Amino acid sequence: MRETKSPARALCQGALIAAMYVALTYLAAQFGLSSGVIQLRLSEALCVMPIFTAAAIPGLALGCFLANALIGAVGTYLLRRRPLLALLPPIAANTVIVPFVLRYGYGMPDAIWYMMGTVGAGEVLSVGVLGFLLYLSLRRHAAQLA
Repeated sequence: MRETKSPARALCQGALIAAMYVALTYLAAQFGLSSGVIQLRLSEALCVMPIFTAAAIPGLALGCFLANALIGAVGTYLLRRRPLLALLPPIAANTVIVPFVLRYGYGMPDAIWYMMGTVGAGEVLSVGVLGFLLYLSLRRHAAQLA
């Protein structure tokens, strides 16, 4: 790819990279490649794209966000009958995926394990605590929300 010259081209490139990131993340998850002790995160290969175009930066950020949201949302839905367990998929997805994007997409120098700890702590607070409080306040209105 060449350096982006027009806003329309940048938007298209970023959107394409985001879509590819989501698709590759989902594909790897379907084959069990993205969890466990040994992981192969196909979408992380796209982290080289900023070498070719600045449009990859927002594309990777959006792709990472969407992939994490997709994995977290699907996992939460599958565990919906067990609300406390249903909070774990978005916490786990963001704890594992976001540090790789921070490191390889944005070049943050912190260790992956350190970022997993900090991102994970934030996820526990935002999803585990705030999300659970939201669940408690909304559960009596569940029929109206369905």
